[in-house]
Amino acid sequence: MCDTRAFGWHERQSVDQVDRLYAVRRRRRVLVPVALALGLALTVAWAVQMGSVDIPPGTVLRISLHRLWPGIPPTWPPSHEAIILDVRWPRILLEMLVGAALATSGCTMQGLFRNPMASPYTLGIASGAAFGAALAIVLGLPFYVLPAMAFLLALATVFVVYRVAGARGGTAMETLLLAGLAVGSFFSALVSFMLYIAGEKLAGIVFWLMGGFWASDWDKVTIALPLIALGTGGILLFSRDLDLLLLGDEQAQSLGVDTERVKKIVLALSSLTTAAAVCVTGVIGFVGIIVPHLMRILVGPGHRLLLPTSCLVGAILLICTDTLARSVIQPTEIPVGIITALLGVPFFIYLLRRRKQILEW
Repeated sequence: MCDTRAFGWHERQSVDQVDRLYAVRRRRRVLVPVALALGLALTVAWAVQMGSVDIPPGTVLRISLHRLWPGIPPTWPPSHEAIILDVRWPRILLEMLVGAALATSGCTMQGLFRNPMASPYTLGIASGAAFGAALAIVLGLPFYVLPAMAFLLALATVFVVYRVAGARGGTAMETLLLAGLAVGSFFSALVSFMLYIAGEKLAGIVFWLMGGFWASDWDKVTIALPLIALGTGGILLFSRDLDLLLLGDEQAQSLGVDTERVKKIVLALSSLTTAAAVCVTGVIGFVGIIVPHLMRILVGPGHRLLLPTSCLVGAILLICTDTLARSVIQPTEIPVGIITALLGVPFFIYLLRRRKQILEW
């Protein structure tokens, strides 16, 4: 005879284990973002003090608060105030915005394409933006036109890719990926042509392609902030739909997701976010690949936690790498795109080797 008491005991044990698991997940959903937000605040406080000019932390704090509360007496040199308010703060805020944008877009692209190698530049956005910036430099247009040209060409690239890959029955993500590769290669060829005919303006194009924050100012923060906030905020609203899309289009549709509509909206938001980041800093690689993978290891594949944590870690990573880039060879600085590539290439090779081992297994 079956011992019903033993069966009931095992059943209660299973229920208790499930309850403990859900309790751990609930605590993680709260604690991880709070810890990362605190880490971001500490990183910002550290970065704003770093530079070729040594300014004490207390002076940095008073200068930063002086704009909000003018009653604080200015006991510091005017040059220190200019360095903190007009150089370091806009640069750090732009690093936060761009890091968050690239990490969120990379996480979104990896979810949409169900491909761990996908990045914010998968659809050729970087190539289109690079061509727009190179064209503006070669034509000798005013400097403030360059971000606008890069932004418009980046969005135009996405539009062309989607039109090339589009079909009446919907757009397959594999077709979209191949179309992005083809269109991106076309714009890369145009960038090479711009480099060939640039002449004395060659250095300007090369520096932009390396990616960096040396030209950061409040105008660029004003340009990037609303676009990146709109893009990342909109993507977060579709976190549940991204989780369901991981199951496949047919299963997502059976669970009530309008897959084609969600894909179009999320791709548009991700492209807007990436274009806004690239147009103000140039091409900065590997942030959108590294950060989502690190967060997926730490918090799991659920996008409701993966997206906001990737956003925070992307901001932290780019602040740290740019602070390193401007501190290694003072008073000059290394383009931050070089630092992220040096960090990202070994990690990318690790992913390839790990993927190969899994497939062989």
